[in-house]
Amino acid sequence: MHSLDSDYRKIDRYEAADSFIRRCYGELGREADIGPRRRAVLESIGRRDHYEHTTAELERGAKMAWRNSNRCIGRYFWDDLRVLDRREVDTATGVYDALLEHVEFATNGGNVRPTISVFPPAVSGDPQVRIWNHQLIRYAGYETDHGVVGDPDSVTLTDYCQSRGWSAQGTDFDVLPLVIQVGDDEPALFEIPEELVLRVPLTHPDYEWFGGLGLQWYAVPIVSDMDLEIGGLRYPAAPFNGWYMGTEIGSRDLGDEDRYDVLPRIADRLGVDTTNERSLWKDRAQTVLNRAVLHSFEEHGVRIVDHHNAAKQFERFEHEERAAGRQVTGDRSWLLPPTASSTTHIFYSTYDDEVKTPNFFSREDPIRSGRLTSW
Repeated sequence: MHSLDSDYRKIDRYEAADSFIRRCYGELGREADIGPRRRAVLESIGRRDHYEHTTAELERGAKMAWRNSNRCIGRYFWDDLRVLDRREVDTATGVYDALLEHVEFATNGGNVRPTISVFPPAVSGDPQVRIWNHQLIRYAGYETDHGVVGDPDSVTLTDYCQSRGWSAQGTDFDVLPLVIQVGDDEPALFEIPEELVLRVPLTHPDYEWFGGLGLQWYAVPIVSDMDLEIGGLRYPAAPFNGWYMGTEIGSRDLGDEDRYDVLPRIADRLGVDTTNERSLWKDRAQTVLNRAVLHSFEEHGVRIVDHHNAAKQFERFEHEERAAGRQVTGDRSWLLPPTASSTTHIFYSTYDDEVKTPNFFSREDPIRSGRLTSW
């Protein structure tokens, strides 16, 4: 789901709007509406360089953006996306309330629902809504004399939040506050109520000691730092989620050396020689970790998919897209699961990485870029 900023800047609003209206109404089976709607949209762009999406256009456009996301293996479910229209919300407190509703709705007691909340589009002269968090739920990272406690990927945002007076217990799994900015106002910080954060403590079906490692992860990955583009209009606040693929947590979030780096601890408990790469200690530890993730989410009734079934679902997506006359684009380096890649059909496939719109586009981190205002 991660396209490049430069791709977004190449979009011509007239061309994008015209193309989107044709495809949107064609897919909805409303061909008779294309002509009148095109004329109204293009006339509005000519007068004020802007137009408003109807509810049907917003819903279809958000689904198309997921369908076009080259880095996402979970696109088989694109048409199940629930679209929450929040375009009337333009205050930090209002955004916060809507985000809590998103977390609760998407979590759904563990039966995770693919969901997107769409806040006001970027319009010249109007204050923009921005969410600084990479994901709505994300663990903090604290730089200490003995290394990072928590998530190293969150150190920069954690430092900023602490500079604004936020504090927590300093554990490996403190949930960061939501950082919400409207226009050039100073960002507001809001805590997520603990009862809304569904956490999954990790255990293993075969190793009783695994639970003693104290590992956990949250149930729903709600990406919140990307722009949604539909028909030439940009929505700078449009957090969205599917459900986790197990290796996202096991092989990456917890397993990567520059994240939680827990593989050495697991290998040590397994009694594997970590001084010799030929012992395949990383492979063995990673398999145990991924098994624990899948087992634990299942035990707690939280929806998750393993990478083998995710690849099979993506293969069905490919078949359905070709049957609909649409080209399947993809970034193979992201589609390949980080574990057992060669056991999936993706390993033997090639994909055109052309960026199509509607889509999601990455943007600068406001702290790292130093652009804290004047979006």
